[in-house]
Amino acid sequence: MVSTYSIGELSREFSVTTRTIRFYEDEGLLSPGRRGRNRVFASRDRTRLKLILRGKRLGFALREIAELLSLYDGLGGETSQLQTFMHKIAEHRRVLSMRRTEIDAILEEMNSLEQHCRQILGGVTQ
Repeated sequence: MVSTYSIGELSREFSVTTRTIRFYEDEGLLSPGRRGRNRVFASRDRTRLKLILRGKRLGFALREIAELLSLYDGLGGETSQLQTFMHKIAEHRRVLSMRRTEIDAILEEMNSLEQHCRQILGGVTQ
């Protein structure tokens, strides 16, 4: 028997709002069936939601997540899927490392400016 889930069940399971799930549906990332006016999510949708949320946690844009999800719908095979996914991870890691370097430089400059201000004020803190 195929497991199905309501939008409320998925919302509670993944601690997201029903609006979030509807947004992912509107973006074409999820495609639930209908039972009357109610959305009926299959196991495939549940897995996709889990992957979407993982991708968001890792900092991927929705466009990137959609691309990664499309790999699993394609005919390229698991090896191709995993290689593409690893490439995306490496690229994202590179971008995050660059951002971290920039943030570290900004924090260092802020520390320096704060120290300079303290020296001018004679060590008085506000």
